[in-house]
Amino acid sequence: MTGIDIPPQPDLARMGRDRGARLRTAMTDQGVDALILLGNTAVSYATGVSWPLGDSGLAHAERPVAVVVAEDPWPHLFMPFREGAATGSSLPSDHVHPPLYLEYDDGVRTFSAALADLVPAGAVVAADELTGAMRRAGKELFPGGPPGDAAMVLAVAKLLKTPDELSCIRTALRITERAMAGIEGSLAPGMRQIDLSAGFLRQAYEHGAQANVLDPIWQVMPASRAAGVWTTHGDLALPLLTTERELARGDVLWTDVSITYAGYCSDFGRTWIVGQDPDPRQRAQFRKWREIHEAVKDVLRAGATAADLTRAAIEANGGSKPWLPHFYLGHGMGVDPAEMPFVGTDLGEEFDEQLVLEAGMVLVLEPVVWEDGTGGYRSEEVLVIEEEGFTALTDYPYTPYGD
Repeated sequence: MTGIDIPPQPDLARMGRDRGARLRTAMTDQGVDALILLGNTAVSYATGVSWPLGDSGLAHAERPVAVVVAEDPWPHLFMPFREGAATGSSLPSDHVHPPLYLEYDDGVRTFSAALADLVPAGAVVAADELTGAMRRAGKELFPGGPPGDAAMVLAVAKLLKTPDELSCIRTALRITERAMAGIEGSLAPGMRQIDLSAGFLRQAYEHGAQANVLDPIWQVMPASRAAGVWTTHGDLALPLLTTERELARGDVLWTDVSITYAGYCSDFGRTWIVGQDPDPRQRAQFRKWREIHEAVKDVLRAGATAADLTRAAIEANGGSKPWLPHFYLGHGMGVDPAEMPFVGTDLGEEFDEQLVLEAGMVLVLEPVVWEDGTGGYRSEEVLVIEEEGFTALTDYPYTPYGD
């Protein structure tokens, strides 16, 4: 199905304006006057700045910080490297400031003085993260009381994607798929997992990737749950770290990779077999996966609940959940590789019943089918929810199991 007009190339300036409008609408709806953002993807979403460090930025003193004031059309950016602010951002010069070092008391004192000038007295403030130094200086930094949770504002703002955001996501997916096609074509016994990672990253960057978000996963699945790595939940472990392990003929690989383009993530997951075709049991398992996938897509549209999707998946799987207990049936994706909406989580059925899907949400659908002796089957499909169905952004075959 297709009904969304996704531009072939994103208009980054327009996308930034649209994101700013969404963010301020969410702030107004939740009664928040100012946001303080330290998380790398949150800062990127609010400002358009390029700082593709992912979680590694949490351990780095030099990172960007954003302050969004509801009455100001431009966010304020405190940036370690001014040249980084030019990528995807068009902030006025008086809104780009010297860096902050919020892990240190001196840096927090500097930030406190800046906030006094930027944020009106008595404003309701929300923050996504607080360093230890910020907590120590809480009364000075937040004279009106502890800040609220900015994650709630961001989650609402990011929930529905604009056409330009969808263009970024689709481009990220195409880059990923082209790189993965090269890896699949060269897959052979004797290759090491780290060799696959090196080849994928080289090709992904050659095709236009701007950052590696998820270290590539090439997980060799055990023949049975009992033969797998021990887990607290008693089910399969996923993901496991990539090592120098050499692949053997017949190994069943669950793949999972993610890169970014213009700050937006891809998500790619397929099941491959090293050096041979699937046997009849494995092909039957793939057919079951497709039945589950199609059953979920039959009910996927705006107005459906997450519970509608989980019920369809469970019914198609003969009454049991076709996803791992520590994961989900589906999740959203944007500037983060996994964000709202989350479908089939440990938050329970009541959460799924209350989560109503809307047109413009992105959903990564990833059911899992397992049968001891087969290595299991897992694939991911990226879909955009529409009023009457969905648009598929994923365009990659199911080899070696089928087209």
